[in-house]
Amino acid sequence: MERDARIDQLRQALADFRPGSLFDHEAEEAKAAVRKRALLFLDARARSRHELRGRLLDLEFEEAVVDDVLDDLAGVGLLDDAAFAHEWVRQRHARRGKSSRVLDRELQDKGVDSATRADALEQIDAADEEATARALAEKKARSVRTVPADRAESDKALRRIVGVLARRGFAQGMSLRIARDALDERVAQLS
Repeated sequence: MERDARIDQLRQALADFRPGSLFDHEAEEAKAAVRKRALLFLDARARSRHELRGRLLDLEFEEAVVDDVLDDLAGVGLLDDAAFAHEWVRQRHARRGKSSRVLDRELQDKGVDSATRADALEQIDAADEEATARALAEKKARSVRTVPADRAESDKALRRIVGVLARRGFAQGMSLRIARDALDERVAQLS
């Protein structure tokens, strides 16, 4: 009985079939143009879905076609927000010395959801963050060439070191403590 029902369904599907109905040439041509541009963007660097969608819509592609292409790219693994966020955090922390707070804001600007951001930021712990801040402070402290002559010069050097850390989003208290340590070490080296 069940077999007969399946055979009837197949007969009906064959009767309803129209040549060319399985492949929509117009839709595929529209998707091809969007796909080509999307792959060029992804070839330059990895991007979040939100970021890539925005770039494609800025080029005035149809929203539905863009969404279809993004779904296709995600389906084959070329568009993955979790992998993007993880790599973004790893590279920007290691190479640029960015704090987790700044990296979180950057990922948020790129449209990455909060759970994915939190997962990616787990790779940075407090010790890593402090070590990065310390390395940046020591590098900036090396630009001090002579022992500060008075309190004003010392404060100026300290502000410059703290500024480097602040621009990368490190916490104020930690930045001030590390900057003082780095400046004290540099002054001891110069003395």
